Amino acid sequence: MTTRRFTGLSAAIAGAALLCTALTAQAREYSVSTVLSDAFPWGQAAEKWADLVEERSEGRITLRVYPNSQLVNGDQTREFSAMRQGLIDMAVGSTINWSPQVPQLNLFSLPFLMPDYAAVDAITGGEAGEMIFEAIESRGVKPLAWGENGFRELSNSKLAIDSPGDLDGLKIRVVGSPLFQDTFTALGANPTQMSWADAKPALTTGAVDGQENPLSVFDVARIDQVGQQYLTLWHYMNDPLIFAVSQRVWQQMPEEDRELLSQAAEDAGAWEIEMSRGQRDQRLADIQSRGVEVIELSDAQRQAFVDATRSVYEEWTPQIGEEIVSSAREAVANR
Repeated sequence: MTTRRFTGLSAAIAGAALLCTALTAQAREYSVSTVLSDAFPWGQAAEKWADLVEERSEGRITLRVYPNSQLVNGDQTREFSAMRQGLIDMAVGSTINWSPQVPQLNLFSLPFLMPDYAAVDAITGGEAGEMIFEAIESRGVKPLAWGENGFRELSNSKLAIDSPGDLDGLKIRVVGSPLFQDTFTALGANPTQMSWADAKPALTTGAVDGQENPLSVFDVARIDQVGQQYLTLWHYMNDPLIFAVSQRVWQQMPEEDRELLSQAAEDAGAWEIEMSRGQRDQRLADIQSRGVEVIELSDAQRQAFVDATRSVYEEWTPQIGEEIVSSAREAVANR
């Protein structure tokens, strides 16, 4: 009798342990890399994704966001490779930062391709956007949805810029992409590649004269405090964000979790795009209230910049892909 009771108790304990292990196995945590913190729309997009997944999975799936490029020691351009290798589970990343590994993403950095938000949406929501996602997936990362870092505008400490000639000789900090180097060289500037961590000190000391970034970055990072008193709204490129997951993680997920993760990414992306665009006018007003001179280009002035950077298209279209560039241009024309 005692033996049977002991055996039964042992079986019950073993069964409870197995159940506990199964429940633990079901609760999973994944890393999500992003470049900016939740002080910026970019970081808020990642946090929104995490919140939606946590809520819809009833706590079974947790996305832990690591901002400020923590998972790649501050090197933004390593993020895609780290995700492809399975060192990072997921990311909300920039087309600029991922372009060294996915050349097709340079499409969005072609100067003056997208004059307005309708043009951005026509590309990301159309055939060109599908081809971009196919290119990403072919390199070992599963793209899920679009977000947006915004149109990148030009600031400097020297003069009000409204023509290509105004850039002659100016030292402009640019991101680590050869296309940016070529664009600013075509405009007569002296592009200087450096990380964002190095950019603000360089602007403070005058080692560089200017920089280009979305209004949200200019506003939140208070770039006006480092001598950037002139801001030209030239919309020369837009920087879409992409919600993505490593193929290793994606392939291990059951179908229901894939659907949950993907839908949450789409919803978080749509939320962030609407929020980011909706904040634009207030950000601009806040920037102007701090004494920054804002220059808005006429159609003729913008066309002068378009004409000055045509050589960039000739050089970069073959690297990006004739079909993708043609599809994007058609989408913009028919928006």
